[in-house]
Amino acid sequence: MSVVPRLAESWEPDATGTRWLVRLRQARFHDNRPVTADDVLYSYRRIADPATASPARRQFAAVDFAASRARSATELELVLRAPDFEFPSAWGAPATEIIPAGTGDFAAPVGSGPFRFSSFQPGRPAVFARFDGHWSGAATPAELEFVPINDESARVAALMSGQVHYIHDVSANSASLLRGDNRARLLAAPHGTMQAVALKVDRPPFDDPRVVRAVLSGVDRQALLDIALSGHGRLGNDLFGKGLKYYPEDFPQRQRDPGLARSLLREAGADGMEFELLTSAADPYFEPAATLISQQLGDIGLRVSPRVGPSETYFSDIKNNGVAAHTRTATLPVPTFLAQRMRGDAGSNNYTGYRSAEFDALATRAASTADEAERTRLLADAQRLARDSSGLLVWGFSDWNVAVADGVTGVRPAPPNSLDWARFDRVSPG
Repeated sequence: MSVVPRLAESWEPDATGTRWLVRLRQARFHDNRPVTADDVLYSYRRIADPATASPARRQFAAVDFAASRARSATELELVLRAPDFEFPSAWGAPATEIIPAGTGDFAAPVGSGPFRFSSFQPGRPAVFARFDGHWSGAATPAELEFVPINDESARVAALMSGQVHYIHDVSANSASLLRGDNRARLLAAPHGTMQAVALKVDRPPFDDPRVVRAVLSGVDRQALLDIALSGHGRLGNDLFGKGLKYYPEDFPQRQRDPGLARSLLREAGADGMEFELLTSAADPYFEPAATLISQQLGDIGLRVSPRVGPSETYFSDIKNNGVAAHTRTATLPVPTFLAQRMRGDAGSNNYTGYRSAEFDALATRAASTADEAERTRLLADAQRLARDSSGLLVWGFSDWNVAVADGVTGVRPAPPNSLDWARFDRVSPG
């Protein structure tokens, strides 16, 4: 989760952290137009526009686009309304790809990556062709076909039968099967995905901090790791980003305490309370974890009913519906996650409805602090506050598993949202 050059060849802030100079490399779009500073500025303006509804909008909300400018075809000056020494991490976030200035029609999208758009219809395969003019050289495969297969067992069967060369999102159980089969090869990125339950603290019953703390105390995270993840992963501590920069490793591990949980529920008048735990097959670990959590919370006097929702719309459905839901987040820089999912102005991406002026102030001070040690301290303080009151119950970090057919080369195991994740420009099918 460190920032590396791609279309941006180099960048540097001024002493205040409010003015960033970005230099672009020589690159071309798929229609052979050069990639310029005007294209970058247009793309970021579009992302920041509320009408676009971009998931990356929050990361560009502080850009003063009236003051920002293209200094030349290859030099861009981005001006912020407030200091942000973590701003470059926004440029590599999901949904921040650069498009040609003036683009409004995406029926046949134009980008600058190693593959160009060929065809797509909803529910059917998407086809991409090699772009010979890519700045890093032409890709190895002449064509890629992405085949939608929502059911995990069907994905595994398609790989084993030779219908596809690569499959995404493989559960721990399927991973164990694939390890013993010479027709396929498993590629695992250790603990690449946060597994969590979002308790909505902006509505009953979780607007009572005692009820939130009772649930946090009533869950056995080690049992979830051992059973739901089959032991393949790492223990969660109600914090995002284990192993990443700015993750506070020195926080004590939260342990299960059924006595404390029952006491808090009695104090809150919530003993015997019922609620639904939303879950889905959108992630292979959600449903087994929901079953186990409902049993664990039953031991402390809560009646929890897992309710399975449709995979296709699950993550949009849980933004506003229900009071508790399974969620996951792939790897992101810790400051990016805190800004996107925890701040009071994060909108619907704040799955728990957490609002804290103190947290927002700490996160803002951290971003505006040039000194690395002080920024680390401020981010730790913000995470300590969120861990106790945000309603995010992080029980584990699952490995990110993909699999390839035997003989396929050029695919690297990589955490989601990183440069090598699902990257196929140097793949050979064998």
